[in-house]
Amino acid sequence: MNPQAPSFWRIGWTSLLRDWRAGELRLLVIAVTLAVAALTAVGFFADRLQGGLTRDASALIGGDAVVVSDQPAGAAFVERAEALGLRHTHSLNFPTMGRASDEQGGAARLVALKSVGEGYPLRGTLRVSESPDAPDVVAPGIPARGTAWVDAALLVQLDLRVGQPLLLGDGRFTIARVLTAEPDRGGGFMSFAPRVMIRNDDLPATGLVQPASRVSYRLAVAGPEPAVAGFSRWARAEIERPGVRGVRLESLEGGRPEMQRTLGRAEKFLNLVALLAALLCAVAVAIAARGFAQRHLDDCAMLRVLGLSQGNMARAYTVEFAIVGLFASALGVLLGWVVHHVFVLLLAGLVESRLPAPGPVPVLLGLGMGLTLLLAFGLPPVLQLAKVPPLRVIRRDVGQLKPATLGVLGLGVVGFAALLLAASRDLLLGGIAVGGFAAAVLLFAAVSYLAVRVLRASVNEATAPRALVMATRQLSARPAYAVVQISALAVGLLSLVLLVLLRTDLIDSWRSATPPDAPNRFVINVQPEQAQPFQQALRGAGVNQYDWFPMIRGRLVTINGKSVQPEDFEAERAQRLVEREFNLSHTAERPENNPIVAGRWTPEEADGLSVEEGLAEELGLKLGDALGFDIAGQTVERRITSLRKVDWGSMRVNFFVLFPLAQMPDVPITYISAFRAPETQGFDNALVREFPNITNVDMSQTIAQVQRVLGQVIAAIEFLFAFTLAAGLVVLLAAVTATRGEREREFAILRAVGAGSGLLRQVQRIELLGVGLLAGFLASVVAVAVGWALARFAFEFTWTASPWVPLGGALAGAVLALAAGWWGLRAILRTPVVETLRRAAT
Repeated sequence: MNPQAPSFWRIGWTSLLRDWRAGELRLLVIAVTLAVAALTAVGFFADRLQGGLTRDASALIGGDAVVVSDQPAGAAFVERAEALGLRHTHSLNFPTMGRASDEQGGAARLVALKSVGEGYPLRGTLRVSESPDAPDVVAPGIPARGTAWVDAALLVQLDLRVGQPLLLGDGRFTIARVLTAEPDRGGGFMSFAPRVMIRNDDLPATGLVQPASRVSYRLAVAGPEPAVAGFSRWARAEIERPGVRGVRLESLEGGRPEMQRTLGRAEKFLNLVALLAALLCAVAVAIAARGFAQRHLDDCAMLRVLGLSQGNMARAYTVEFAIVGLFASALGVLLGWVVHHVFVLLLAGLVESRLPAPGPVPVLLGLGMGLTLLLAFGLPPVLQLAKVPPLRVIRRDVGQLKPATLGVLGLGVVGFAALLLAASRDLLLGGIAVGGFAAAVLLFAAVSYLAVRVLRASVNEATAPRALVMATRQLSARPAYAVVQISALAVGLLSLVLLVLLRTDLIDSWRSATPPDAPNRFVINVQPEQAQPFQQALRGAGVNQYDWFPMIRGRLVTINGKSVQPEDFEAERAQRLVEREFNLSHTAERPENNPIVAGRWTPEEADGLSVEEGLAEELGLKLGDALGFDIAGQTVERRITSLRKVDWGSMRVNFFVLFPLAQMPDVPITYISAFRAPETQGFDNALVREFPNITNVDMSQTIAQVQRVLGQVIAAIEFLFAFTLAAGLVVLLAAVTATRGEREREFAILRAVGAGSGLLRQVQRIELLGVGLLAGFLASVVAVAVGWALARFAFEFTWTASPWVPLGGALAGAVLALAAGWWGLRAILRTPVVETLRRAAT
């Protein structure tokens, strides 16, 4: 060892400065920064959101644990809470109609009525104000006897003011305060209806709660953590006892899932886009690093001649890439921190702006991802520079780069995939994205290799145009480069096509869950004797198209003669379905928007049942199974003769189970109707006055609010698309320019022997056009498959891609390849032949 030789630290630092000034590291830094920024932006947002949910968990459910049931909780639950020294309070929730008095116009609106007991809320803060414009304060207890607290929206809808009466059933209440914040408001369907809060003592006077009423009873408890844990264990055991139905426990661990559904789906979209950006950047890093190594072969051969050892050279490049990785990762983390604030702004109203500060996990994950990305995909080809023989100084044909060993490449890929799965926070989503890309790379490589062989055999050099013959020779002369180039282009285009499909189809499918012409009124509790007058009232108001179905309340009690219990099923949703009462119906004619997917619909089949396919899949039901329902104390058993596909997003009246009969006189029924209300002023008020017992659900504001929520979520997703689109363009540019050195030498030789610039431009365009067409076609086919898997399994959409996608993808690939080729290779034909040949010979 030469004692005067500089250390590898110094060599690495010097090389870093030289390569930075020469622009050799620019593509690597951009790729790593984009990947880390996309992942950490989503990571910061998700971490802060989770921190806020954890911070406010007890307030979100109104206590430390809550027993929710469709009948009043048994005395045993209260006794157990008191025995453990826990505070407790009761509340009830259900939808009903709130009305202004006739003196105030008599308007009526659907409200979410909540009655509360002393001590409410046990956790969180209830805030009220004296009027809609007054500042709010912490509520002094609960409403006084004979008074109600209401949302400001209800005052506007009913044209009422604080101090005026509000009619609820048979009760008359004075509006005393305006509700501004309710800790356990929750989400779901009724969260969009304005809240009315009264005290439990006043509820009997309304006459609204009847034996068959759909009421949610809540017993909340709060106290020391060990006592709450003991109560929760006892309550779960009590709920799981045979015969206990319609009871569940909400706790800090479980929370209320409907509150997180929209944000959960938004986070999935954001994670998907971030994963695509990281996967693309990995491809860009691998291509750019190989080009970096190829350009440094001669320099390393000269260093070997001057006595630098292989070990020091390898350590020097490791130092250089480690510093670059740390710098690019830190830059990406900083950019991600800035970007995540944009998410918070775009989702204002969906998330609490005063979220807690994020933890260190997103920062550590970002730094780890950036270093892994660069060291796993970028360092292996560069380390081969240490093995360049000194003989390359006089013989340019020796010391060429070799493919990375499977061990080194496999270790890097496994580590990178593990980090991506951790970053996705969803194994299914991450598995589809990572697995889909891994399978796509193998498919692209195999198909592109076969395509090159077929192209070489199919072009007749005697009759084909000269430019096509030369382009074919160039591709077939270096099949490995052609495979790398086509595969890299296809991977980049795969992401771009997938993003286009997500934007134009998947997100549009999400939006179309509430189509603009959907029914905006749902009316329930129409009594049989009111059926004819109610339909006449609709037709008299100009409503000629409406859904009209009888509705039967029934609980599933047997399957094939065997008693059904929630514990018979593993899935939580299946357990909830068995616990709840179903809305059943009967009709001799199959609903036109319910296609049959298995079996046959036979009108007036006395022993038949038609079941929604999702319910059948969830409960493990099949054609021929016998289902028994408890309907008003009598068991009705029928066989499944057909399975239906139901579009629950159609805003139409749909049912899990239908009897294919026109009449069922032996079971109690009410009617449900869905229609688009006319623009006539006072239509709803007149309908409620004529039929005071009905519940008229106005979905107009709900639809508008859902569309606003979706708009916010989509805006956040599209903002992150910019990162992935940038990463895709980086991959395209890297792939096209990967063979720039070889192209320069080949074109220089061809120009030296007389080939004109026009002919060589044609050769370059034909080659890029063919590569782009094939890459675009392959990318589109795989994008359709990956998009379908994501829609079906991750986002639960029904989605079918257009058959024109592969053609459009192929044309887009050709155009992008030509554009990237023009940008990256435009200087090749302008470089003097002598300069290119001299550089190749030295």
